[in-house]
Amino acid sequence: MAKQLELSPRLALLAGWVPVGTSLADVGTDHGYLPVWLQLHGRVRSAIASDLRKGPLARAKETGQTWGADGIDYRLGNGLADIRPEEAETIVIAGMGGENIASILAAAPWTADRRHTLLLQPQTHAEDLRRFLMDHGYAIRREALVYDRGTIYPCMEAAGGEMTLSLGQLWGGAKLLRDPLGDRYLIEKIIRLQGAVAGLNCSARPEDSKKADSLRDILTALLAMREEWRHANCP
Repeated sequence: MAKQLELSPRLALLAGWVPVGTSLADVGTDHGYLPVWLQLHGRVRSAIASDLRKGPLARAKETGQTWGADGIDYRLGNGLADIRPEEAETIVIAGMGGENIASILAAAPWTADRRHTLLLQPQTHAEDLRRFLMDHGYAIRREALVYDRGTIYPCMEAAGGEMTLSLGQLWGGAKLLRDPLGDRYLIEKIIRLQGAVAGLNCSARPEDSKKADSLRDILTALLAMREEWRHANCP
């Protein structure tokens, strides 16, 4: 039965990064597919599936019961508030905005103690999450892009440490120079920012002019990153 449970490309990438034999906490588990799949395949020593809302947690329990994944600890809680540091060596926070992931980590500073592996997948505002990690004692160990249901998502493995990211890396990825999807990811961001700048240029408000200048700086950094990607990947 375990073989019939298939993960989305996004979750499959994260599952491949989970260390074998680890203790896992999946924060914002929703349907619980990731911890159930990992438990069924014997990849984790223990698993906590946590969610802020009763509905998603009930769906996660149903997934576990349907597939016969025994031993998962289902918890109703806000972020990592109800999870003790010693209970999870690997923490997955996926499927929410980068600013929400950052706020969960900010409320649990023990996650930067260098003894925990963080697997993070922001749906939006990845730049906010990268900046938070840089400014609060974390380092991104690796980063990869995955195409899932028409959208490219960044996935990050991070832990306590130090790192310095350029403006281009904050917006375009910390470690995506060799990623096959890197060029498309950068182009999509460049196009969106160009549209935003064009809209701000139509405004007469001084604050919009300053915002447009800031976005142009980001655009310049992303265009330079795209050239770096092309140089690294194109013969």
